[in-house]
Amino acid sequence: MPIEITMPALSPTMTEGNLAKWVKKEGDKVSAGDVIAEIETDKATMEVEAVDEGVLGKIVVAAGTEGVKVNAVIALLLAEGEDKKAIANWKPKEEPKAAKSSESGVQSPDKKKDADAPATAAAAPVAQATKAPDVPVKAATGGQVQSGSRAKASPLAKRLAEKNSIHLGRVPGTGPHGRIVKSDIEEALLRGGAGGGAVRRHPVEMVKVPNSSMRKTVAKRLTESKQQIPHFYLTVECEIDTLLNVRAQLNAQAEARAGKGNPPAYKVSVNDMVIKAVACALRDKPEANASWYDDAIIQYNNVDVSVAVAIDGGLITPIVRNADQKSLPQISSEMKSLAGRARKGELKPEEYQGGGFSISNLGMYGIQQFGAIVNPPQACILAIGSGEEKVVRRNGEFTVVNVMKVTLSVDHRAVDGALGAEYLQLFKQYIEQPVLMFV
Repeated sequence: MPIEITMPALSPTMTEGNLAKWVKKEGDKVSAGDVIAEIETDKATMEVEAVDEGVLGKIVVAAGTEGVKVNAVIALLLAEGEDKKAIANWKPKEEPKAAKSSESGVQSPDKKKDADAPATAAAAPVAQATKAPDVPVKAATGGQVQSGSRAKASPLAKRLAEKNSIHLGRVPGTGPHGRIVKSDIEEALLRGGAGGGAVRRHPVEMVKVPNSSMRKTVAKRLTESKQQIPHFYLTVECEIDTLLNVRAQLNAQAEARAGKGNPPAYKVSVNDMVIKAVACALRDKPEANASWYDDAIIQYNNVDVSVAVAIDGGLITPIVRNADQKSLPQISSEMKSLAGRARKGELKPEEYQGGGFSISNLGMYGIQQFGAIVNPPQACILAIGSGEEKVVRRNGEFTVVNVMKVTLSVDHRAVDGALGAEYLQLFKQYIEQPVLMFV
């Protein structure tokens, strides 16, 4: 039986095309890879390459025919040893079926596997999540720039490129196997010809990163928090020049005690001092160290501060317990241990479960100000921004000071606006007068 040459699907969404031209004619010898025809779609003119070897025995669809369905037979190829009699015995199938494509324009690499895979349960009961598409998914077209000597292009594209002095090596091909087609040359002309910047698409459109148990838990808790907790936000600006000087003195003293060449016993960070200031302010204003429940507001007698730490796959909030009673060197050493073990996944449950107040610090990333989401059942979380210089006027003179913006996110059910403002004023006092932390 002769080999059927069918209308190819030149893109995932293609259902039909126009047979623009036959490059080979009946009786011509055809080798694998030879261009036998040119197909027009709504987006480009592309070439059809032969997959098998033989002689073009019959052209079923004439050149210029429009609306040829994908997978319809367009020609017959006689294999070695066959003659015209084989064509006489050939009968066309009843109705060629168009290539199936997904609504999104990308096909799953394993549809049976996709159908058998169980659906993942939604992470949060308050919102139904949609299932992610099956990926990685390869791009329908290469879109890759080829070297000039090896650039593959259709005859029409080559003529158009030569006419407009466009270097084919600088044009990304979007045809089959990265071949350059007419529309690619036209796009290059719109970009200014050969000097236009080449657009390089990654051959894999997307990748699927499975949600870890931690990421699902974080998503569930934060979704519940944002939907069920009435947030309000208070922002205050703190001058930190004195705090920076005290920090420098503490660290210099630690280095001096350790001696030359020896590591210091501690190195206090700005974040360590923020933890201490938060704890001291909570000690002075215990009403802010609270959680809301339907039948009562719970106020905590101990000052346990949760500190957000970014780890692979999410974040975790290890707790500095009784932070108001600990020295800055103690807080510094404890936080380094907690953060290090958190990133290794070695924290014990009691080291990250509980706490009455949270801190989220993005200042080290250059973030000036942001609003964090309350970490239930806690009522407050303090978002710390970066320090920056600011010009202020004092006693008729201008001077430059370092300031840090902090934003308190509050559960209005447990902490009112006035109480939140009073707490922030106490925090600001400890930051701007750090000597009070040592009293």
